[in-house]
Amino acid sequence: MQRAARAFVASHHEVDDATVYGITELADELGISPRAIRFYEDKGLLKPRRINGGRAYARRDKVRLMLIQRGKDMGLSLAEIKHVLDLYGDKGEGEVKQLEFIIGRLDDAMAMLEARRDSIALTLVEMKLIRAAFAKELKSKPRA
Repeated sequence: MQRAARAFVASHHEVDDATVYGITELADELGISPRAIRFYEDKGLLKPRRINGGRAYARRDKVRLMLIQRGKDMGLSLAEIKHVLDLYGDKGEGEVKQLEFIIGRLDDAMAMLEARRDSIALTLVEMKLIRAAFAKELKSKPRA
């Protein structure tokens, strides 16, 4: 996430980077399908330029796609991902709000995972006790 976030910030400051990607090239580079890119565009997460009727993606679009993928990996919904991207603004003016939102979401996710871990640990203890009781009972049974 840090690499994608730093690239996102850098993409707002590098005005001289004129790299343009076609949808297939961008999809191949990021390991996603062109259909997924069009889906994200339909959901308002991307706004590529149009050149001769085709989509033209800038470095900023590529980085947004990287952040979308990272957000999905973190378990964010597309609406939450859009919210995070929109918080940033055009020139980074919402970076503090964006970071606060992400930190809050990460805190929630970590608390959920820790609760799940505690539940799993308790279940493992119970299973070990049950297994030990059954193993003891099995030893007391005559073998056929």
